[in-house]
Amino acid sequence: MSIHPGIVYVIDDDEAFRDSVAWLLQTHGYQARLFADAESFLAEVKPGVGGPPRCAILDVRMPGMSGTQTQEALVARNINLPVIFVTAHADVPIAVTAIKRGAFDFIEKPFAESELLKRIEEALSFAVETQAQKHHVSGIETRLATLSERERQVLDAVVTGKMNKTIAYDLDISIKTVEAHRARVMEKMEATSLAHLIRMVALTGG
Repeated sequence: MSIHPGIVYVIDDDEAFRDSVAWLLQTHGYQARLFADAESFLAEVKPGVGGPPRCAILDVRMPGMSGTQTQEALVARNINLPVIFVTAHADVPIAVTAIKRGAFDFIEKPFAESELLKRIEEALSFAVETQAQKHHVSGIETRLATLSERERQVLDAVVTGKMNKTIAYDLDISIKTVEAHRARVMEKMEATSLAHLIRMVALTGG
């Protein structure tokens, strides 16, 4: 059975392929959602808000919108979904380019069931880790928002490596005031050390 029971979207115009993959997925405890084309898939899939982890098995070549165009549409809609491309040998260069653009993996036809299951489990594990990271960053951003303007100024100076004396001079306040602001920043940010504080700010892109 799967380590991460989750939703696996299967987008392929080959009905027999969809049915065989669906049987395999359901046998191993996954929820399978099947689509014959990209348009119907995009009409249903939404940005994830909680819920089970998700990934997609996406054919590179399909009538209408191609697999790579579908991937681009997901990115444009801010739908962070690990995508495993299913390719024929001739499509490998396309799949490699897709990986560089953010796709999770690709697998060549024909493939062993065990290999597909392995890729799916890895994709869902990645989805779990990504979601946890997002929650972590969201919590940091929430704590940053509680800082006063002066506390934020002190924080910005601290994470660039400035000493208290320099911060006091730059902000035209006393060293004791800087120390008080630093203490409040550490408390509000729930930072256990200066290194921890710097790592948290870096995660938010600050």
